[in-house]
Amino acid sequence: MKYDLFFVILTIASVFIRCGTPLAAEDDLLDVRDSAADAIPVILDTDIGGDIDDTFALALLHNFESRGVCKLLGVTTTDVNPADVDFVAAFNANYGRPEIPVGVGVGRKDGSYLSGITSQKDASGALEYPVPEGFKAREAIPLLRETLAAAEDCSVVIVLLGPCSNLAALLDSSADAASPLGGRELVEKKVRLLSVMAGAFAIDETAASYAAHREWNVICDVPAAQKVAREWPGEIVFSGYEVGDRIRINPVNLKRDYSKRAKIIHDSFGYWAAENTDEGFDHRRPTWGPTSVLFVLRPEAGRGYYTLSEPGDVDFDDDGVTLFTPNPEGKRRCFLQDEAARVRVGEAFVNLCSEP
Repeated sequence: MKYDLFFVILTIASVFIRCGTPLAAEDDLLDVRDSAADAIPVILDTDIGGDIDDTFALALLHNFESRGVCKLLGVTTTDVNPADVDFVAAFNANYGRPEIPVGVGVGRKDGSYLSGITSQKDASGALEYPVPEGFKAREAIPLLRETLAAAEDCSVVIVLLGPCSNLAALLDSSADAASPLGGRELVEKKVRLLSVMAGAFAIDETAASYAAHREWNVICDVPAAQKVAREWPGEIVFSGYEVGDRIRINPVNLKRDYSKRAKIIHDSFGYWAAENTDEGFDHRRPTWGPTSVLFVLRPEAGRGYYTLSEPGDVDFDDDGVTLFTPNPEGKRRCFLQDEAARVRVGEAFVNLCSEP
């Protein structure tokens, strides 16, 4: 009889420690932490260097870590470009965290504006944002496997702000010195949530015009996006193109807030704008990348930043168009917003990115 009671208790306990079980802190919209005091372990996978929004997202992560909200375990780049990983290493060092490992990805080899930052000099002639001495980038997949293997079970949040190339390769990865588990099994055991900036969702009527949009992160590697959407074993929440497209960076903030308290963001935007727009600091850039970070690290319903769609299945056709099918048993959802929420989020970006 005692054995039977012990078995029942053990069985109940096992239910509550599986990934995806609603252990979230009270009133959290997402299951990313067990209590409000928890620092969320985060891995960032990014195509930083193609656009500027991921630079703002990386700043958010650092400022949230300074607040005790998260712990940035590592950064992997989806593009095979030395300038990107050097920039990430210099950016991390600028925020006092040169030890964060950086991995170079398996995707495209794209151009980058970021070499301007790592070669920029101050008034004395010294490099203003130097790459840490002795820095050497890792290969993305071994780094992802090693980082996940070392983490507590069902604890890690991965934020993907680029093509799905690295994560598709992670799913296909084999056992190695870091873990005897294959990639899918390792993800299932260690990852609590995947937050993805990808796709375009026309679930609410105000986003109907985005229904046929072929979103950049998807079309850069459609097979990888299909694989992750179809085969990722845990929960995925999507911040679609329509979310960040309707929250724009305010030029006043770029000129006044970031030029003083977050100079590396200001300078990075300057290099990006010089190559990509005639408006310079007057350009109102969408905030695609930051949404996937902010919504995960500020999951409390009371903030009014977003609501969530019903659960469903997400896929992408061969042209890269997003397909969402409601399914009560589905493990895919997307962020929804009204105009009031978009205003609140825009203000939050200013305050959180421009912290010293």
